[in-house]
Amino acid sequence: MSLMVDGDEQFTNTTPPRELTQNPLKKIWMPCKNGLPEKHIFQRKVCMTNCPTLIVTVGLPARGKTYISKKLTRYLNWIGVPTKEFNVGQYRREFVKIYKSFEFFRPDNEEGLKIRKQCASAALNDVRQYLTDEGGQVAVFDATNTTRERRDTIIRFAEQNGFKVFFVESVCEDPDVIAENIVQVKLGSPDYTHCNTEEAVEDFMKRIKCYENSYQTLDEVLDRELSYIKIIDVGRRYLVNRVQDHIQSRIVYYLMNIHITPRSIYLCRHGESDLNVKGRIGGDSGLSERGKEFAKRLGQFIQEQDISDLKVWTSQMKRTIQTAEALSVPYEQWKGVCEEMMYEEIQEHYPLEFALRDQDKYRYRYPKGESYEDLVQRLEPVIMELERQENVLVICHQAVMRCLLAYFLDKSAEELPYLKCPLHTVLKLTPVAYGCKVESICLNVEAVNTHRDRPENVDVSRMAEEALLTVPAHQ
Repeated sequence: MSLMVDGDEQFTNTTPPRELTQNPLKKIWMPCKNGLPEKHIFQRKVCMTNCPTLIVTVGLPARGKTYISKKLTRYLNWIGVPTKEFNVGQYRREFVKIYKSFEFFRPDNEEGLKIRKQCASAALNDVRQYLTDEGGQVAVFDATNTTRERRDTIIRFAEQNGFKVFFVESVCEDPDVIAENIVQVKLGSPDYTHCNTEEAVEDFMKRIKCYENSYQTLDEVLDRELSYIKIIDVGRRYLVNRVQDHIQSRIVYYLMNIHITPRSIYLCRHGESDLNVKGRIGGDSGLSERGKEFAKRLGQFIQEQDISDLKVWTSQMKRTIQTAEALSVPYEQWKGVCEEMMYEEIQEHYPLEFALRDQDKYRYRYPKGESYEDLVQRLEPVIMELERQENVLVICHQAVMRCLLAYFLDKSAEELPYLKCPLHTVLKLTPVAYGCKVESICLNVEAVNTHRDRPENVDVSRMAEEALLTVPAHQ
């Protein structure tokens, strides 16, 4: 029997009612500790299982390294791998408050070179603290790292601390891509706040020149012992070498699926269902009259948008299919699950389960049911396919929409289960430089409110009235 609540989730009643206690699953990662004396530290071998991973970007400026770093960090955190990005340029900006010109990056500028080394060292110290003391599992060291000498320094640092290293190099010679990156990203940098566009582009092109002569790309022969992926011309080709473990294979899989083609992703829930009106969770009921009206208006809205090559995805539930059919366009179905029960019934029959879930809504799993954490894992293929596609409309359920939104908007596990996804509202997500622009479009069709805020009192001994305080009104 399946148990779950919220949108796409499951909850099936049993007779007679009984408490179905289960401790929430907790994933605990323990950093490697080693008590070897300092003089023996170089003899220590990096462990091959469950070790922290240091991802190191490589490449000239304006090659998308920070874009890759931010996306990768967001993805790994979303799938439950604690990850943090360390951008050396940000350390430099904090150290040198006012950027003057490309002269700072000249290879013969000894003062500039000294400051850049100090900034890289400070970032690595923070990496060490994050991976050894703060429970991090992956750190992304975002810098040019264009010389073999610099990369050797990082490898020694990793060996001393028991970290595995995976290099991500972005190589691009397409002048249009480089120019677009400079305009979209670099001109918004604090370095160029007081410059006009022409001056900023000229200075940045000279900054790139400062790195070109000393740039040593990852070499198939010289670097054959290293683990890396080389991304050539924003994904036209890839070179992958010595993938060592599950995390590295996930990184490669992800990086080979993302693209930078301009596009929009539209997310909305199905139209209001008969069970929504009654305050029942999930189920497989059809649309209410207002739900059918929303479906009709959604079709009109999509037609007005005039979106090229739009793909429409739904679940296999009646209410999402009925919503999609009103669009009069082909659609694809993704598998989903749910049952029907009311919050009041769950509280009455399973008050302990209801309270435990309120305490940790993301990780708590009803016996034989699915948690938000489980749902995220199940949705990973959907995210990968969304990354591969261009324009997509996803018609889904509340829990699924929350998980997808959390990925695109970089929301934490604590925030995810409480993201507001109202009925009869379309969210248009447009990826921009380092994030996602969100537009909320209400199609002006009334619907019940299905959002339940987290109650302040989540204690197992609370009264039913307190437990149900945030349950939305229904018939």
